Amino acid sequence: QVRLAESGGGLVQAGGSLRLSCTASGRTFSGYAVGWFRQYPGKEREFVAAVSRAGGNLDYTDSVKGRFTISRDNVKQVVYLQMNSLEPEDTAVYYCARKLGILTSPTRLVNDYDYWGQGAQVTVSS
Repeated sequence: QVRLAESGGGLVQAGGSLRLSCTASGRTFSGYAVGWFRQYPGKEREFVAAVSRAGGNLDYTDSVKGRFTISRDNVKQVVYLQMNSLEPEDTAVYYCARKLGILTSPTRLVNDYDYWGQGAQVTVSS
C-alpha cells in the first residue's frame, strides 16, 4: 500500500509562487512515474504535469509550460511541483498520483494512475 500526501497549498496573489510537495509513505514509489492533476469545482480532474521514475522524462500541459516545474527526490520519496507566475485560472485542488505499473512511462490519463493523495487547495487571487 502506498500513501500519498500533498502539502504546500495555500492562498497567493497573482504572479506569486507556491511549491507543492507530494510525500509518499508505505511501499516505495521510486520505480513509478508520478503525476500532478488539478480539479476545478464541478469539473473532471485534469492533467498538469508528470515525471518519470528517474526524473528524466517530464511532461506538462500547455497552460503551465514555462511556469510550473515538476521534480522528484527518490531518496526522500517526494515529488515537487514548483508553480511560478501563478494566475487566477490556476485556482483548483491539486492532486498527486502514482502511475499504475512499475517501470512504465508517465501518461496524461487519470485512469492510468492508481494511488492518489487527498488534494491540496491552491487559490490565486487577482
